[in-house]
Amino acid sequence: MKIAMGNDHSAVYMKNVIKAHVEAKGYEVIDFGTNSAESCDYPVYGEKVGRAVADGEADYGIAICGTGIGIGIAASKVKGIRVCTCSEPYSARLSRPHTNTNVLTFGARVVGDEMAKMIVDEWLDNEYQGGRHQRRVDQVMEIENH
Repeated sequence: MKIAMGNDHSAVYMKNVIKAHVEAKGYEVIDFGTNSAESCDYPVYGEKVGRAVADGEADYGIAICGTGIGIGIAASKVKGIRVCTCSEPYSARLSRPHTNTNVLTFGARVVGDEMAKMIVDEWLDNEYQGGRHQRRVDQVMEIENH
């Protein structure tokens, strides 16, 4: 399984921590950067992660900026992307079974390394349940067509 990862300048260190964590769990990581602490624009990296997932280059995506919000908004503009921005594990755990999220975002300035690992684990370790949730996911995805 492939995970697309991207980040802005504020999240280089955390991206590397999470990348190592995800690889240790057996996932292949496609790293879209940045690997520099020089100021850059989070929308560039959010879009790269979103497009990789939407185009099937990656199965899922993880994107990190200062808060996780901006990079999540950028990724969510890509058709077919359902973002979960989390600062705690419970929301990450439920986002996959209930809303079939395919990109996870969080903030390097909001959560620490260990909390980020817990968020990632809960998100990756849960699967979409379908069933009664599919109607709602279909409704959300239909919004893109209007």
